[in-house]
Amino acid sequence: MAGKANPFEEMKKMVDKAGKTLGLEQGLIEVLKSPKRELTVNFPVKMDDGKIKVFTGYRVQHNEARGPYKGGIRYHQQVDIDEVRALSSWMTWKTATVDIPYGGAKGGIIANPKTMSVGEIERMTRRYASEISIIIGPEKDIPAPDVNTGGREMAWIMDTYSMMKGYAVPGVITGKPREIGGSLGRPEATSRGLVFCVREAAKKIGMNLKGATVAIQGYGNVGAFAHMLIERDFGAKVIAVSDSQGGIINEKGLKYAEVKAHKEKTGSVKGFPGSKPVSNEAILELKVDVLLPCALENVITKDNAGKIVAKISGEGANGPTTFEADAILYKNGVLVLPDILANAGGVTVSYFEWVQNNYNYYWTEEEVNERLDKKITKAFHEVWDMKEKHKCNMRDAAYLCAVKRVADATKLRGFYP
Repeated sequence: MAGKANPFEEMKKMVDKAGKTLGLEQGLIEVLKSPKRELTVNFPVKMDDGKIKVFTGYRVQHNEARGPYKGGIRYHQQVDIDEVRALSSWMTWKTATVDIPYGGAKGGIIANPKTMSVGEIERMTRRYASEISIIIGPEKDIPAPDVNTGGREMAWIMDTYSMMKGYAVPGVITGKPREIGGSLGRPEATSRGLVFCVREAAKKIGMNLKGATVAIQGYGNVGAFAHMLIERDFGAKVIAVSDSQGGIINEKGLKYAEVKAHKEKTGSVKGFPGSKPVSNEAILELKVDVLLPCALENVITKDNAGKIVAKISGEGANGPTTFEADAILYKNGVLVLPDILANAGGVTVSYFEWVQNNYNYYWTEEEVNERLDKKITKAFHEVWDMKEKHKCNMRDAAYLCAVKRVADATKLRGFYP
């Protein structure tokens, strides 16, 4: 983590702050900050050239006071144990914020799948699944996709675990293809939850979303689906979007269907007809009603926070705003909808998928979306009420809600033996 703040240490600061505000004893705060279990696995994979390569993977289980562990698996060459610890604990707070009965976990393999063949990725995935199978399961720990993983990898993990059990166990993992137990509505769930949060925030500050201007940094699944939903369902006007190669702006508005078609054809939003170029940095500082950072972490810092003039900033990405920037935005009246609330739609529908797997009874997409709306809207108002009670920003309020729920569960269960 050279040159960057250690994410695990940063997370612990947030829990310390919330715990002290809630009047928790220091011993309990230490319990809430500490992962319960950490598994490191080193395993061989036969590569296409016939050589054996040893990969290192992790699965960290942070807290199970409120239910089974839940959290994604990422493949990236920069995965390290402190990152996985931080992400596992962050999942604890995210699931508690939206009040679904899970604890937090996270997994990862140090690997660059972009340099590997499909066969190599499959062999690596299946071996990793077998190595962590001793601590995962539909009642124990339910993984999901994350960076560089998706439905394909989840299908392989589900199949590997099922082969070891001798029968199909779809509930061991979420984010699966629909054909083997995945849930309808899952691909758009994170974006849908984000837009529901923006809708509720707009009501609170008296903003009419019809005709409201929107800028979106990041045009992957979350950003693109957010564009579709906020335009289609609320009549908002998206005037700028960006991806890793750059951004575009048109003050008259950018239509989702046209931008999506252009990106599918060219691989980027850049060069969209009728638009002007705008950088990923400048898109954050545009004079818009709603800003949706849906790309990378730490893009809003103490250096640029003072230049952000949007009324609402909805975090579709994980950790786009640094702690120092949070304070500046709050002081300047920017309403930040924090990631552990605003992008919790994905894990919420993953929970719905797990429920459907366990019942072996599947809901319509309309039912999934209605349940998601109720869950996210309820969570938003609980966080808002906590913000009003403690006169703090929304991120602090979300942590207060989450830490209180986990602390209450921990105290009720007690300490064995």
